[in-house]
Amino acid sequence: MARPHRVAVLIFDHAAGVDLGVPPQVFGTARDDDGKRLYEVRVCTPDGGPVWATAGYQVQPQHGLEAFEWADTVVACGVHDGPIVTEGVLPEGVGEAFRAAVAAGKRVMSICTGAFALAAAGLLDGRPAATHWWWVNRFRRLFPEVELRPEVLFVDDGQVLTSAGVAAGLDLCLHVVRLDHGSSVANRSARRCVVAPWRDGGQAQFIERPLPVEPDSGTTEVREWMLGNLEQPLELRELAGRARMSVRTFTRRFREETGLSPGQWLVRQRVELARRLLEETDLPVDRIASQAGFGTSASLRAHLRTQLGTAPSSYRRTFRQTG
Repeated sequence: MARPHRVAVLIFDHAAGVDLGVPPQVFGTARDDDGKRLYEVRVCTPDGGPVWATAGYQVQPQHGLEAFEWADTVVACGVHDGPIVTEGVLPEGVGEAFRAAVAAGKRVMSICTGAFALAAAGLLDGRPAATHWWWVNRFRRLFPEVELRPEVLFVDDGQVLTSAGVAAGLDLCLHVVRLDHGSSVANRSARRCVVAPWRDGGQAQFIERPLPVEPDSGTTEVREWMLGNLEQPLELRELAGRARMSVRTFTRRFREETGLSPGQWLVRQRVELARRLLEETDLPVDRIASQAGFGTSASLRAHLRTQLGTAPSSYRRTFRQTG
């Protein structure tokens, strides 16, 4: 009989508590039709010694980096502080261990800011990758060669897979179970974990997008005006005129200051307004579409599906504020 697939879960000092619990939980619940375990999981640290989680407790593993040689899949868990996320620097031996794992054909995964560890090891250069949206700017400064996809739940790039934070780690682990053993096994694991059996990796993280505070920015005043007039049809030429710029200059400055074109930024702000109205009001979808500047409910549905991967009614059921 085939042995269980071996998974080594690497945790660091300043560990994110949820992240280190997700792989053992998901992979540990994956069973075949006869109830046989399909994965064996070992938790390890860089030197085999204890590490501290940011929640204030200590974790004593049973293994060090030798678990990488034993494993078929290695997982880097997230951290909330320390040199991995502040400087992009790994503990001694960790980069070599990750590179050796890839060279040996092993699958490599990360959860949340575990992507910083993979990037520091050089495994993500030129690859698409995901991490928690809160850490995107820091990640981009440290690792400009990575094709970061800041909004998606997870990225499957074949041998190397990365996820966003917290619950997105569940999504990625279930995705891997589904790849290895099919939907039936993955769905049973999801039921054991009491989570949704499937959220596509391309679905958007639910991200706060506040207006950037840039007092001397050339387009800040126009963006503030746009936020107060989202229900109106906002034409590029009118916006450039308000900024006292040519359309070409306005578009260039807007992208420099926000990372987006005026049209992309406007759609995101309209989606954000629609999201708040769905959460906080009883307005029908067509009224929300009008107030957010989408015009029709069909347009709102299309944009919400593109930006958040869900329909207005589904979003409202999930995120409606009560009490």
